[in-house]
Amino acid sequence: MHEPFLAALEALADPARAEGMRAYHKADRPYLGLRNPQIDELTREWRAQLDLPQRVALADALWQTDIYEARLAAAKLLTQARLRPDDAGAWRLIASWTPDFDSWAIADHACMAGQKRLVADPARLDEVEAWTQSDHLWTRRAALVITLPWTKQNHPKPAEIAARDRILGWAAGYVPDHQWFIQKAIAWWLRELSKHDADRVRAFVDTHGGAMKPFAAKEAMRHLRD
Repeated sequence: MHEPFLAALEALADPARAEGMRAYHKADRPYLGLRNPQIDELTREWRAQLDLPQRVALADALWQTDIYEARLAAAKLLTQARLRPDDAGAWRLIASWTPDFDSWAIADHACMAGQKRLVADPARLDEVEAWTQSDHLWTRRAALVITLPWTKQNHPKPAEIAARDRILGWAAGYVPDHQWFIQKAIAWWLRELSKHDADRVRAFVDTHGGAMKPFAAKEAMRHLRD
């Protein structure tokens, strides 16, 4: 089923740019050299053509090719606030991708799709919490990236406040892990939260900042410094 869609991606290939992307992303997989707007245009057309089960099946097949642009297209096929009639299949597929994450760009695109599914059903946070105990760096990081929507509410409801505090607890548990991508993810979550809930960020950094890598503590407070 996926062959004509993959062919549409391959038709736009730029081999010279692909070599630069391979060096930049430092992950050993095929690259076609496409730009994000090209993938966006194709996936918009595909979403209009396919019903949800077909989109899930296509996303699954494209992901399995391990081609960089095909994996981005797989995520973009499922990045939508409302997936009707039932988004359970889309969520299951997105969650199944986490063990395959090996670079920030693919992981972030998949997490953007996952963010929509978490907001649609916050009970899925129970599943994401299990990711925080994974031995896989990128799965642990994904637990913070996929929950970024809970940094953004200006007037959070009680359930949203509870979720925010819960995720801050995950971040606190990550503090002793000084791997760069984990510290960067903590800082990213806190920095975004600081735009909407400065007091919680200040309290977190007051408590944990001394144990964070200095760059991460500084990044977390970027918007709160005079």
